[in-house]
Amino acid sequence: MEKLPSKKPLIRFPEFTDVWEHKKLNELLAEAKKRNGDLKYDKDEVLSVSGELGIVNQIEHLGRSYAGVSVHQYHVVEVGDIVYTKSPLKANPYGIIKLNKHKAGIVSTLYAVYTVKEQDACGEWIEYYFSLDANTNRYLRPLVKKGAKNDMKISNAYVLNDRIFVPSLAEQKRIASFFTVLDKKNVQLKEKKNLLEQYKKGIMQKIFSQELRFKDDDGNEFEDWEEKKLGEIAKFSKGKGISKNDISDDGKYECIRYGELYTHYGEVISVIKSKTNLTEKDLIFSDINDVIIPASGESQIDIAKASCILKKGVALGGDLNIMKGDFNGIFLSYYLNYKKKNNIAVLAQGVSVVHLYSSQLSTLELILPKKIEQDKIANFLILIDQKINYCQTQIEQTSIYKKGLLQGMFV
Repeated sequence: MEKLPSKKPLIRFPEFTDVWEHKKLNELLAEAKKRNGDLKYDKDEVLSVSGELGIVNQIEHLGRSYAGVSVHQYHVVEVGDIVYTKSPLKANPYGIIKLNKHKAGIVSTLYAVYTVKEQDACGEWIEYYFSLDANTNRYLRPLVKKGAKNDMKISNAYVLNDRIFVPSLAEQKRIASFFTVLDKKNVQLKEKKNLLEQYKKGIMQKIFSQELRFKDDDGNEFEDWEEKKLGEIAKFSKGKGISKNDISDDGKYECIRYGELYTHYGEVISVIKSKTNLTEKDLIFSDINDVIIPASGESQIDIAKASCILKKGVALGGDLNIMKGDFNGIFLSYYLNYKKKNNIAVLAQGVSVVHLYSSQLSTLELILPKKIEQDKIANFLILIDQKINYCQTQIEQTSIYKKGLLQGMFV
């Protein structure tokens, strides 16, 4: 690429006003040619390059090492080195470029490794620049030739042969520092969400095994849980067919298709994803507190998925088992998903397509508290899920905010 006139980004920190220079990447990086000839690093220290996680230990990431018989010709990757992986990804058909932030190790000869020229470049800034798929693809597309097996035909040195717009080193560091803070916030949110999910799982084990019991508002203990079959507490019906082609953004009726239970909904459904314009006579509608379970699916364990609907008048598609009764639907959904999932899976029948009928579900043996204790448990678990969902919303908002800034702060 020929050298273009200097530019300025749309968004930048006010203390910087200089234009960004159009520089070759070899002005910022140099090819690292150190090999693992002395076998300083063994197969346990082979690194993988992930689009989402960056450069990570291969065993920790993939569960095993995929190293060859010998690793003595592998490239050494120091902390602070840049790695280009010559493997296509869906969003990056010419490979990805990442910074090694964690621990030194080795990568196969299918990767290219570069050191950062620290007098001119900040490694973190380079990674943030190439974290935008558009930047990575735009840079690599003119350089990379693909072979018959979709392999990358490009030398390690030639990867550095094109240009990007680059600010001063001081501005690079300022930008990198800002995005590092955003990334740390997202890591903390993900850790918090993970801890809440672990807590939820542990507390449900204690609740549903009755190791932990609630008390009534006067501090008195509730009655013992009772053995019942699902058919004793629930009346069953089926939804009515709503095809994918029946979904419309401007539909008159909110609706749920059975496949969405796998991909979109949890134990509680309060916000509906889809709508349809099918006529009322062609639909089956929900009541508040209905519990739905798929009637068909791809595997036994996947089909064992219960959700409680908190809205009246939602059209329920075919291949949905609908349960109504004098129970707390939220409690029942949690209970079925976390205490009876394997038992439900055993009831399902089929090979390529698995079916679950109401006649089978009705035989499911349960141990249940009285409805007033069900209400207490449901309210408690909902509070935990609200905290988890809030963390997820913050994670998504932070990611969107970061992506918007990346697009505005790089030329």
